[in-house]
Amino acid sequence: MIETIFVRLRLLLIGLILFTGVIVVQLVRIDFGSSNVVYFRDLSDTISQRPKEFAPARGRVYDRRGELLATNDLQYELGISPPNVVNAKDVVTTLSDLLDKSVTDLLAAAQSDKPYVLIERPVSAEVGERIKALEASGDVNLSGVDLTPIPHRYYPGGLLASQVLGFVAYNTEGRLFGYFGIEGFYNDVLAGRSVNGIERMVPFDVQPDPTPDEGADLYLTLDRDIQYLVEVTMADAMARYAAQGGTLIVMNPKSGAILGMSSWPTYDPNNYLKYPPTDPENPAISGQYEPGSTFKILTMAAALDAGVVKPDTTFIDAGFLEVGGVGIRNWNGEAYGPVDMVGCLRFSLNTCMSDLAVQLGPTTFYNYMSAFGFGHLTNVDLAAEVPGRLKRPGDPDWFDSDLGTNAFGQGVAVTPLQLITAVSAVANGGTMMQPHILSQVQNGDKVHVIRPQVLGRPIKPETAAVLSEMLAQSMELGEADQATVPGYRLAGKTGTAQIPIAGGYDLDRTIASFIGWGPVDDPRFVVLVILNRPAASIWGSETAAPVFAELVKRLVVLMEIPPDDVRHSLIANSR
Repeated sequence: MIETIFVRLRLLLIGLILFTGVIVVQLVRIDFGSSNVVYFRDLSDTISQRPKEFAPARGRVYDRRGELLATNDLQYELGISPPNVVNAKDVVTTLSDLLDKSVTDLLAAAQSDKPYVLIERPVSAEVGERIKALEASGDVNLSGVDLTPIPHRYYPGGLLASQVLGFVAYNTEGRLFGYFGIEGFYNDVLAGRSVNGIERMVPFDVQPDPTPDEGADLYLTLDRDIQYLVEVTMADAMARYAAQGGTLIVMNPKSGAILGMSSWPTYDPNNYLKYPPTDPENPAISGQYEPGSTFKILTMAAALDAGVVKPDTTFIDAGFLEVGGVGIRNWNGEAYGPVDMVGCLRFSLNTCMSDLAVQLGPTTFYNYMSAFGFGHLTNVDLAAEVPGRLKRPGDPDWFDSDLGTNAFGQGVAVTPLQLITAVSAVANGGTMMQPHILSQVQNGDKVHVIRPQVLGRPIKPETAAVLSEMLAQSMELGEADQATVPGYRLAGKTGTAQIPIAGGYDLDRTIASFIGWGPVDDPRFVVLVILNRPAASIWGSETAAPVFAELVKRLVVLMEIPPDDVRHSLIANSR
């Protein structure tokens, strides 16, 4: 009996040893010799990893003082890895409720033979956290649901500087890309360098491999406080004068640095998908218009610089002048008789400006206008700039009469930035500076500071000084008395431009504008105000000029510019 038991035990032991040996041999064969090894390894890789392009965090954007204008917060890319799905019902039901997606589509994704199916991008941080909480609770089995953190562009100021900043969206290749403004122009700098690698698919915790190069941070010339002032002033002007649109720019004429820039209507870059802008381009650099009488500053600059006239040269205004067979009259149809050049500016005489252009001749006149940058890009570092249009002799649509009308800003297409850049040359002693919005680039511990660049010297310093004084006198004598600011001597010019329409010009609506700078003896700012089709009044002197004054009253406080008498006293005492 006992022997029989021992025999059976020995047989059982031998059987177990043989069975174990077979298993070990089979495992060794599969691992080292079987052709199935490729299959099993591919299956493992399919379930646990996938190739992916890793994009770095986008660089942040700050104003000149380090105030944050654009940054990143968290959103998610949500997908399903079908090989990892354990409970398709839980996955489909949960995602359908949270994302408002079709159950049929989600079930097809969960049962797909693909290693990964993209469900939605972006998914808000709130929804992502709810999915994580449900998985952690154990109430549902969400194995196979992948949440990949992705950067989301966020603009803390909302509407503030939206047209300067632009926005970020997914392009047709599924990559985040900057559009318009800074985001568009400096997209490659802000975006950094993406790298291709392997994504290890640990649920809700993606491990990038390798690490991409981070995007650089940008510091702009914009001053957040000045930008806010510009936008508040613009919004108030829109309401007060019932204008259909407008642009306001503040620039440092000595450096070309843009301190504030806004156009109306604006948009919120945080909600551009929900409330898409009708036109996301920045009218300050993309909107062409005929400048009207503000252009007379440059015609007078050319005439003075070429020696055609002096400030006290007399012009006999008959109220009518014929150029190229076309009759030219003043804005009010009146004749002013004998006036000097200050009077031509003060009364904004079209006839006088046309006469100056005729005396200069087409070649000289257009050479000066070209030197001021008209018809060319300023090459400002903002996306979507246009060059405007300056017709010249030899162009098929240029006529002799254009010389007379171009002299007072009619028949010339400019952008607001072109005009303020050109006029800044008068404020800055004849030197025209490159307009720019970038102050410095910071990439890790490396900092690149942008230096001011000279764009050109269209007129002599002496001409600029004489013309600035003439424009200051013109303002003080009443050409733009609503643009004056007590305590500060300023120079500037109004503009009331007709709007071209099919077959001629609109007789009822205008573009009202004012451009000015100060203090005259040491310019710290130049400001351009443009109001498109104001209903309260068609005249720049009654709309844009007071907007200029209101802004400058607060601007001098923000820029810490004391009144002229105080400033002169401080300078005298410091010597």
